[in-house]
Amino acid sequence: MAALDEPLKKILGGTTAKVLAEHLDLHTVGDLLHHYPRRYAERGELTRLADLPLDEHVTVVAQVADARVLKFNGGRGQRLEVTLTDGSGRLRLVFFGKGIHKPHKDLLPGRRAMFAGKVSVFNHKLQLAHPEYELLDRAADDDGDDAVSAFANQLMPIYPACQQMASWKIAKAVDAVLPSAQDAVDPLPEALREGRTLVPLTEALLKIHRPASKADIADARSRLKWDEAFVLQVALARRRRAETQLPAVARTLAKDGILDAFDAKLPFTLTDGQQKVSREIFDDLATEHPMHRLLQGEVGSGKAQPLDALVLTPRGFRPMGEMAVGTEVVVPSGELAVVDGVFPQGEREVWRLVLSDGSAVECDDEHLWIVAARGTGERVLTTRELRADLLGADGRPKWSIAPATPVDLDGGEARPLDPYEVGQALGDGSGARPADRVPAAYRNAPLKDRLAVLQGLMDAGGGPAGGAAVFREAAGPLADDLAWLVRSLGGAARLEPVYGGAYDVSVALPDGCPPFRDPARAHAVTPGSDAHPEGGPGFHRTIQAIEHVGRKPVQCISVAHPDHAYVTDHFTVTHNTMVALRAMLGVVDSGGQAAMLAPTEVLAQQHHRSITEMMGELAEGGMLGGAERGTKVVLLTGSMGAAARRQALLDLVTGEAGIVVGTHALIEDKVQFHDLGLVVVDEQHRFGVEQRDALRGKGKQPPHLLVMTATPIPRTVAMTVFGDLETSVLDQLPAGRSPIASHVVPAKDKPHFLARAWERVREEVAAGHQGYVVCPRIGDEEEPPKGAKKGASGSKGAAAKESSPEDVAEKRPPLAVLDIAEQLTTGPLDGLRVAVLHGRMAPDDKDDVMRRFAAGELDVLVATTVIEVGVNVPNATAMVIMDADRFGVSQLHQLRGRVGRGSAPGLCLLVSEMPEASPARARLAAVAGTLDGFELSRIDLEQRREGDVLGQAQSGVRSSLRMLAVIDDEEVIAAARDEATELVAADPELSGYPELRIALSALLDDEREQYLDKG
Repeated sequence: MAALDEPLKKILGGTTAKVLAEHLDLHTVGDLLHHYPRRYAERGELTRLADLPLDEHVTVVAQVADARVLKFNGGRGQRLEVTLTDGSGRLRLVFFGKGIHKPHKDLLPGRRAMFAGKVSVFNHKLQLAHPEYELLDRAADDDGDDAVSAFANQLMPIYPACQQMASWKIAKAVDAVLPSAQDAVDPLPEALREGRTLVPLTEALLKIHRPASKADIADARSRLKWDEAFVLQVALARRRRAETQLPAVARTLAKDGILDAFDAKLPFTLTDGQQKVSREIFDDLATEHPMHRLLQGEVGSGKAQPLDALVLTPRGFRPMGEMAVGTEVVVPSGELAVVDGVFPQGEREVWRLVLSDGSAVECDDEHLWIVAARGTGERVLTTRELRADLLGADGRPKWSIAPATPVDLDGGEARPLDPYEVGQALGDGSGARPADRVPAAYRNAPLKDRLAVLQGLMDAGGGPAGGAAVFREAAGPLADDLAWLVRSLGGAARLEPVYGGAYDVSVALPDGCPPFRDPARAHAVTPGSDAHPEGGPGFHRTIQAIEHVGRKPVQCISVAHPDHAYVTDHFTVTHNTMVALRAMLGVVDSGGQAAMLAPTEVLAQQHHRSITEMMGELAEGGMLGGAERGTKVVLLTGSMGAAARRQALLDLVTGEAGIVVGTHALIEDKVQFHDLGLVVVDEQHRFGVEQRDALRGKGKQPPHLLVMTATPIPRTVAMTVFGDLETSVLDQLPAGRSPIASHVVPAKDKPHFLARAWERVREEVAAGHQGYVVCPRIGDEEEPPKGAKKGASGSKGAAAKESSPEDVAEKRPPLAVLDIAEQLTTGPLDGLRVAVLHGRMAPDDKDDVMRRFAAGELDVLVATTVIEVGVNVPNATAMVIMDADRFGVSQLHQLRGRVGRGSAPGLCLLVSEMPEASPARARLAAVAGTLDGFELSRIDLEQRREGDVLGQAQSGVRSSLRMLAVIDDEEVIAAARDEATELVAADPELSGYPELRIALSALLDDEREQYLDKG
């Protein structure tokens, strides 16, 4: 048995080996040698106690400031309290009972030691209870000469540890196995080592564990990073080469086929990015070995809406200008999806679609709409196409838009009153109080509550009229709200002006939604009187006119959903498009079939619908009325009826169907293809390797593989960086609106920077603009009463639960709206019109503040994150985020999207008191440095790590990478890829590199080998 394969039990004994195995996953000598220190302590260097994370096991080097024994429980119990210092902060140690005697003798004032324990909080102070410790400056007669010498002359390694095994105990275990480093097999070829000036592996292992200088650490890290990168890249290069040896049918583009016919009818021009990605995919498909490509991001081609257009979210409508990566939106089917791309388009000419019920939606000329005409199925057309073909031969409007599926909403506000009674109260006084509106809490409410409000309105102020339901003489604002409620329930409402700004509102609702609670009046209404002209379900609205509005700032969003559609103003369905379909059509043109694998039946059904809609008659090959060059697009799911399933299977095996969309049902043994040429996997991280491999195995020869992910997850990004997949990225950011300038303000290190931040706010206000100041906390929370017993509010448990690591590190609660507002109005923003806004304000007060700010009557709004859903003010150009380190990356990105949405550029200042070298400050600097959602996903990867790059484990599981950081070490990875590719091309079997073969075998256990093989 090789020395590094020796079980730790033989070297360290059973007890220590068991702890290392169970808690740190270290089993062999090699495992322990590759358990590298996470940092090093220097003689005289004390860890900043302020940086300690709550509820984590830590190792600190500190000096005893004082120690005292205290009695409690009437003198029957005693405890030892020791205070540590590092010159900038203090930490308390506590020992109880008989356990106080040894530390009382050892931990004398002035002594320095290493301490290990779990950080907790008691009486608002950090502490370690019964920590382990190792004295570092014992007297010479205390047998501590070696420890003193080691600490005085070397950098002290601090290892990733656990509660059961402190860092210095791991260091002692490493000392026992370190001689075995001489037997380490060096996987790097000598020519590569010399060319890159890398130290031998044995030397690197000695230097990483017992460095004599910081230069030793740098040498060791550089070498060990290369080990990980190179061995992994060799594995991937061998796999890529093996794939080039596999036979595959080349799928070359055919002229005048389905793809050309499809492109000819596309209602938009592909962006440069889309054209580039298509070329990459079609080049791969044309080769005689399987494509293995990842397509990241489904970016639209400039289908934009104004920043003040509305988008439906689970909390209600929010302005387009508020959309950020990660924002949840409602799609037409009623499901939720996240925004995975936000693309400002600058100013563009904007058009207004006026619909048959009087509602209107604004968009640019390229925006896509799902429309239907009498006698035709649904089609996807641009605004420009609709303008050119608006009326039918009879002079009447030609196109109609289907409604969205009604969904429950919840804006998070209280609804203390019965919704029906709210509606009745408004209906009774509809003509007397023109300012009355349906409160936001009852608009952004569940379906049953919205229906109850509507029924209350109609029972109090409406009645049946000629088979329809009509609300009489509603004031303008209330009429708008009533129509809004009707559309939110999937119905239709028409406003007819009567006199003095009042309206009669005709209401039509779908079955199951009676407009009246009164049964007699409900029966007098004919359901669906405004239904689809063809008699289909739902309430379609026709496009009556398209009017030019003028130039406005606009943006487009990409929605991570197969439909690529969302719900906009007045519950109108709008649409983005799909890119991978062109690759599928190219394969069909070449005589092959394409299969799309979706993780759920719902997604499969929507993919199928989206593809057939976009292809139109091209998806009806062999069918009456289908295009001559068309093909059949079939759906295959587990819940299909037996007859439909038999037909789908027949279409696949005969080749009648060129495209199939399905779920795991595609993998079943009964499913056979005529000639499977391309497998497209959607949401690839939702599938196991075996499932993907089973589908790929259904081709006569290995089919080409296209993996799609709209929102990259950390491991996917990691695999991409490593080159496991050839990558196509749709990340083109169209030119347009100026980006928001973001800067970090180090308030503690450079107080004058914060003073300058307030000057910048004053300058923006002086220029006629407005600003936000955002704080993490409101400030009116109850403080625990003095002398409260432990276990009450504010006790150890409560504090541990409510405080974040940053709170503890700063030894203060997060900055609060009420406190900051008072400081600003009497200080740096004295004389400006400042108001506060937070979630615990009365609804009327909140509405009043938002109205005054939107009207320009206030200069600065000091608020919590409630502004994410509350205010849309294009005139606001400056934002100062206090304690920015206490917000997540996506929340910071979303908050700063509130400024710079008008014609003037935006400014976002991220204020933090965290030290410059802290991870929190590094995260803020990274956020300030980009507005790109792809780049922000990389920042997320830096924080969360990449999971096991080779295995199937997701982020959060121990990574197979111990030294290499995916984002930080991209240059090393890229260089290692080049070296590995060259070496594998020259010697595919690695016959001249036996040491490398050994390292590869150690890296690729059976599970990982299969993972690479199946891909």
